[in-house]
Amino acid sequence: MSDKSSCNNSSNRSESRKLGVIALAGVVISAMMGGGVYNLPQNMAQNASAGAILIAWIVTGIGMWFIANTFRILAAARPDATTGIYTYGELGFGKFTGFLMAWGYWICNCFANVGYAVLLMDSLNYFFPPYFKGGNNILSIACGSLVLWIIYFVVLAGVKQASFLNIIGTIGKLVPLAIFLLLVVIAFKTSIFFTDFWGLKTVVKVHDTALGGLLPQVKSTMLVTLWVFTGIEGAVVVSGRAKSQKDVGKATFLGFLTCLLLYTALSLLPLGIYSQGEISKMAPPSTAAILMDLIGKLGSIIMNLGVIIAILSSWLIWTVMLSELPFAAAQGGTFPKIFTKENKNESPSFSLFASTIVMQIILILVHFAGNAWNMMLSITSVMALPCYLVSTLYLFKIAYKNYQYPSDIFAGRKYAIVTGILGSLYGIWLIYAAGLNYLLIAILIYAIGIPVFMKARKETDSSKPEFTKVEKYGAIALIIVGVIALVYLFKFM
Repeated sequence: MSDKSSCNNSSNRSESRKLGVIALAGVVISAMMGGGVYNLPQNMAQNASAGAILIAWIVTGIGMWFIANTFRILAAARPDATTGIYTYGELGFGKFTGFLMAWGYWICNCFANVGYAVLLMDSLNYFFPPYFKGGNNILSIACGSLVLWIIYFVVLAGVKQASFLNIIGTIGKLVPLAIFLLLVVIAFKTSIFFTDFWGLKTVVKVHDTALGGLLPQVKSTMLVTLWVFTGIEGAVVVSGRAKSQKDVGKATFLGFLTCLLLYTALSLLPLGIYSQGEISKMAPPSTAAILMDLIGKLGSIIMNLGVIIAILSSWLIWTVMLSELPFAAAQGGTFPKIFTKENKNESPSFSLFASTIVMQIILILVHFAGNAWNMMLSITSVMALPCYLVSTLYLFKIAYKNYQYPSDIFAGRKYAIVTGILGSLYGIWLIYAAGLNYLLIAILIYAIGIPVFMKARKETDSSKPEFTKVEKYGAIALIIVGVIALVYLFKFM
């Protein structure tokens, strides 16, 4: 397929290739609900009791609602700002901030997809033991690479076709989870659920240990809860391909509510059958271990097949999303011009190819990681944090200063200001909860992107400096902290 350089706005795309609210909601749900959701009971119970998990979901639900609402309001207030996260950063805080958001989100998605590759291979190990054990041995890397390039060609055939496959995949991943929840509800016992509800006791026979204070328990769940909501901005990222910007807001709300209810049920209901200690010791995916105990080997087969479908569906839609941002950023002069190339199916061909190469490199490096899945989960979550925080700050800025804030949308200025403030506070809380090591990794990755920005700015206007005065100081500070992070990580990790 031949490439063609294109800087046309996405509004000029043929209407037949546009996405409606159902397709966009499918993007949101699939982006959030990957294979990791099948191990949610164990992930949440690892260091938290039922009471702490319940509080964690309340905190997360409220916090993520303000972030989801930020994207809903911005989609209505700035319908021209397609591909959201990158554009909001640039409009609100300049080209360099916009680039960092695009770069960070792009690399974040690459790590997310490599995480899916690891989990997919580890799930296949259930059917073909012990060939794919751990998901990052040599055979796993080879087969994961094969799937990576198959998905590359699927997305290259067109976003509309990929979105149709994603709807089928979304249905396929929800059915096993519905079966799981139905059987768990039937087996649920209130007496077990409220035993050691706050995790304050040590009960050796069920592996329960005193988990300490409530705040550390809640904090321990934050990277997990952030991970499962990463992708809530999915409809915004591909909003340039939406039939209507109103559909973007509807899809975001629908995806958020569906996933919040499902995540809460998956985390809490198994604690009415097993203790926190028992679930914390289960091998991934813990939903398979639970269902096998309830209905035998068939239950394990159902859940492991669900994991595979969920991974492939999410992997596909994340590939669509990560190819869109560099493409849009290049159109605005924030990424090098070569990223604007499209093929005849209107897929951002070079952006997609570059993304696949980056993922391939990360996938090879994963072979040398210990707990590869948890590492991918943590890095992806932390890399997404600045993107969310900048979006909430941008909403606060345009609403507070009444800067291009329309008066004819569903959210008034005061409502938007409150949403921006509370969403920003939640973003800061997540950065605190992330921990130092992963924050340093994120800073290092952001710093590595600076030469890419400099090349893009030279291509756009070589007569002007790449940075404004403030941006130059920001870039220098980022490089300094990046070097410190590199030294720290080599010394202590």
